[in-house]
Amino acid sequence: MKRGKSTDIVVCDLGLSFDPVGTRVPLRFGSETVTEVSFARVRMQVETRGGGRAEGWGESPLNVGWAWPSALLSYRERSARLEAFCRELAEAWLRSAEYGHPIELGHRFIEDQLCGVRTRFEARRCSAPADELPWLASLICAAPFDIALHDAFGRANGLPTYRTYGPEYMSSDLSAYFEGAASAQRFAGRYPVQYLCAKPPRRIPVWHLVAGADALRTEELTGDEPDDGYPVTLEQWLRRDGPMFLKIKLCGVDWDWDYNRLLESGEIGRAFGSPGLSADFNCMVSDGEYVPSLLERLRRGAPQVYDVLRYVEQPFAVDLHTHDPAAIQAIAAHKPVFIDESADTWRSVARSHELGWTGVALKTCKTQTGALLALAWAKEAGMELVVQDLSNARLAQIPHVLLAAHAGIELGVESNGMQFYPAASATEARIHPGLYRRRAGMLDLGSLSGPGFGYRLEEFALRL
Repeated sequence: MKRGKSTDIVVCDLGLSFDPVGTRVPLRFGSETVTEVSFARVRMQVETRGGGRAEGWGESPLNVGWAWPSALLSYRERSARLEAFCRELAEAWLRSAEYGHPIELGHRFIEDQLCGVRTRFEARRCSAPADELPWLASLICAAPFDIALHDAFGRANGLPTYRTYGPEYMSSDLSAYFEGAASAQRFAGRYPVQYLCAKPPRRIPVWHLVAGADALRTEELTGDEPDDGYPVTLEQWLRRDGPMFLKIKLCGVDWDWDYNRLLESGEIGRAFGSPGLSADFNCMVSDGEYVPSLLERLRRGAPQVYDVLRYVEQPFAVDLHTHDPAAIQAIAAHKPVFIDESADTWRSVARSHELGWTGVALKTCKTQTGALLALAWAKEAGMELVVQDLSNARLAQIPHVLLAAHAGIELGVESNGMQFYPAASATEARIHPGLYRRRAGMLDLGSLSGPGFGYRLEEFALRL
């Protein structure tokens, strides 16, 4: 890395808290059903080289079911481990005494410290390999710290964070972060800002999640659904929130159920004017013929649904080394195929491209730094991008939606926190109503303003 800049920051202090949030309806995907999620919130105080001080805030849901599926440990055991690991990361950040840009500091932490903290953490617990904290889970623990760092940098320098990703504020170009890659020199003289939208839209299209336990129509209701004023069926959501994209969770082990679920959801979406849908298998497929045969059946039997299917998401296991290129390419012959859980670093994105994956799902829950580096690498390689949710609510929603707007993605952003715990965001929704209620199939970012991520914290009491 080159010599630092006067705008560089160093971490001085931080605070960490956890808030459990219950879901109003169960969220089922893959092999897990989620009824409660712990939100990790970080307040990070920083100082610039010139002595200026500011604090930044970051938040992310510690969605155990997504990051750490397990048949050996209970949900609560895994959730407690994630919270304990967050505390370890807080101590590691407090020991940091380096100045830098948040991408520089965040990248260095992920590359040089995160794995070591994780190894020491697991060694003290004498965990068996099958019980160890996965790398993906360690990233979602790292995310709120990294997001707070980016917010703090913007606030310390009096700028929106997305205006700080160029050479005026970064000491090194992207080639320094992709060091060791054969294509690193393609990034010489290039910075993240060159891969971002210069004039991000104020309003962006939104994706609705059709989870595995969700009712599609009124006749499917059992009477046990919450009576809280919010929709409970797919039809009701589309009637209230407008023509949204539909992300359909499939199980990957029951071909007939998956086919019928995709067909029925797609037909309902078409009736309400949905612009498209996706099929998400959450790593559950083990048979290379499973997805291509389903898509071929859909193409022949329901071409009107097949035509609006925009992409297939992560059918195979997280470990890219287990992926069969022929199976990936068989899917890609039908529709674009995107990695999600496997996209844990830019290196994974590069490897996925070699295997035949055509797109990447970006998530701020895998760190803001990691999302920006993955975005740049994927765009340079000609891969497609989407920005996806982890049922973000509260503060976590804001950096998530900002990433989608600045990434310049025509397909918009997934946003489903309002489906599963809308009341959790009541405080933030008073200041940013367009971000916590979907209207006419869109989210509105117009209320965001000021330095950092534009939270406008001075207008509501935020605490740990």
